[in-house]
Amino acid sequence: MENYFDKEFDLRYFEMNKSGEASPITMLTLLQETAADHCDSVGHSLFSLMSEGLGWVLLSGVMQMDRYPKYKEKIIIRTWISKYYAIRGFRENIIYDENYNIIGRAKGLWVFYDIEKRRPTKIHKDFKERWSSSEEVCLEHDITNKIEAIDSAESMKEFKVNMYDMDTNKHVNNIRYLQWLMESIPEDIIDNYYLYSIDGRFISEAQYGDVIVSLTKKDSEENSFVHTIHVKGDNKVCATGKTVWRKIEK
Repeated sequence: MENYFDKEFDLRYFEMNKSGEASPITMLTLLQETAADHCDSVGHSLFSLMSEGLGWVLLSGVMQMDRYPKYKEKIIIRTWISKYYAIRGFRENIIYDENYNIIGRAKGLWVFYDIEKRRPTKIHKDFKERWSSSEEVCLEHDITNKIEAIDSAESMKEFKVNMYDMDTNKHVNNIRYLQWLMESIPEDIIDNYYLYSIDGRFISEAQYGDVIVSLTKKDSEENSFVHTIHVKGDNKVCATGKTVWRKIEK
């Protein structure tokens, strides 16, 4: 394939879970870092965009992991754009081990954003010309379909939005939603299963000082769950999602 960008990572101690494997939070962080470096490679770092009052915002995304890399393991994340529209684009990702065996995949729908006006804007022509695109996709999965919010739950947690939850776009960072979601997963699942896939939709912004409620209940499939994150009080839905978990082989 053509028009891709590769970035290598060596997994570090603080990125590990108690089993010595990278956590789902780590993998989403590395995917974000790869996208940021892809921007920088064409002369538009996220900080230079921010100085122009611009940035990228994730609308929806999915990640599937066949396995998580271990401490000190080297991985390569390959990313590319599969399709552009006027204000948004689909980013594809494949996660390889050091021998280029595929261990995970992820894709996201991103919108170019005017930070001050708080609304989408047209993607810079320079991005389209210098990034180009490849129609190949990393996985066949529709990330534009709606995931319905739930209003009842088998488990629930509350969190307050703090300053460290915000990113450079003055949004709650996407990764925070996964952290809040994970906290409401039953302990038996966390201890005995690993997160195989997460499929999420970002619907509205949480604000600094909001109290967030994370709701989780079992889905129809075995070891799968549906999730909703909303603001306490007005019940404004911020995000919805589905997760699938697989048994840890010991």
